[in-house]
Amino acid sequence: MAKAHRGKGIRELFARGRGECPVCKRNNVKILYEQDAGGAKVKICKTCRAAIKHGKKSV
Repeated sequence: MAKAHRGKGIRELFARGRGECPVCKRNNVKILYEQDAGGAKVKICKTCRAAIKHGKKSV
C-alpha cells in the first residue's frame, strides 16, 4: 500500500498537509492531491479527487 500521502512523507509540508479544500470548502482536511484547474495545478482533498475522477464534481 502506498504511503506517500500519510505519515512521514507529509511532516515537512506546511501545516502537515492540512488546510481548506478549494472544491468542497472543508477545513482542516489533508489537501495532498494535485488536479489541473484551467491550466493551473491546485491541491484538493481525497474525496474531491475521487468525485472528479468519477465525473460527479468539477474543478
